[in-house]
Amino acid sequence: MAVPRLVLVLSENWTLTPPRDLRALLQIAVDAERAGVDTVMLSEHVVLGRSSGAGGIMGNPRDYAAPGNQDPATPWPDSIVLASAIAAATQTIRIALAAIIAPLRHPLLLAKQLATLDLLAEGRLVVQPTVSWHRDEYDALGVPFGERGAILDEQLLAMRAAWTQTPASHPGLRFPFTEVYCEPKPFRADGPRMWFGGMALNAPIIRRLATYGHGFHPFGSPTPGELEQLDLALRERGRSLAEIEMIGGIRGTFAGTDDLADLAQACASIPGQLAQGYSSICFKPSMFTDDVAAVGDLCRDLVRQVATLS
Repeated sequence: MAVPRLVLVLSENWTLTPPRDLRALLQIAVDAERAGVDTVMLSEHVVLGRSSGAGGIMGNPRDYAAPGNQDPATPWPDSIVLASAIAAATQTIRIALAAIIAPLRHPLLLAKQLATLDLLAEGRLVVQPTVSWHRDEYDALGVPFGERGAILDEQLLAMRAAWTQTPASHPGLRFPFTEVYCEPKPFRADGPRMWFGGMALNAPIIRRLATYGHGFHPFGSPTPGELEQLDLALRERGRSLAEIEMIGGIRGTFAGTDDLADLAQACASIPGQLAQGYSSICFKPSMFTDDVAAVGDLCRDLVRQVATLS
């Protein structure tokens, strides 16, 4: 059994670092790289509306942000800007934009930003394009919420054209362009590595994974039947589930609204996930410590623990 990759969730650590101290997040990324962590992960919202907490604000602020449990004032720094700083300050760690809400941007602009970032990071960029869940965000930016899936599908085609063609053309419904030059190209000829995922492994996600994907990053646990459908879709395209990075994760258990989770208890789920085929494990440091200076040691502890599972 191969040693799993560790993916540090760098967004959402608001109990660990002050929301406006972005250099502290940058330092966490540097410390994680030094400790042997494989990937840092950023997520995003451009804006939040009042309905972002309609399902009830998370009981413990150290828990994961999820659809409907977020205070509208939750800070979400621009992930592309922050990732650029991380790329410049690190050498080996992967930088995952998971997730980036693609339909809120024009695909040529997004293709240019991601290609530039991927080139700066020398191929260490991972992108998870998503449609997300927050209607208020779409309304504020003038993007039709009900069309977000179709928009993303066309964007994926348009970005592939921009990354692989010179000049590039795309005869699309929403974003047509003819013989444009989008330079520089990404680090790899076929563009950045891509993950896909969501609340469920539905038909659109299976289709995007089979066509473009290098990794599957679910929010929750897919059923064996869903994974069989994904495997079938991959095989129809001459691919295999074995080539897909499967991203799992650990989650702390909180007894109250202001306590830390136990790291060893959370790690008990890792062997079972590896047995199911997951090859990368996400963790959020603020679940397990309130001391930003302790994050490096926490990372080293996790690296040692997963090394014994191989």
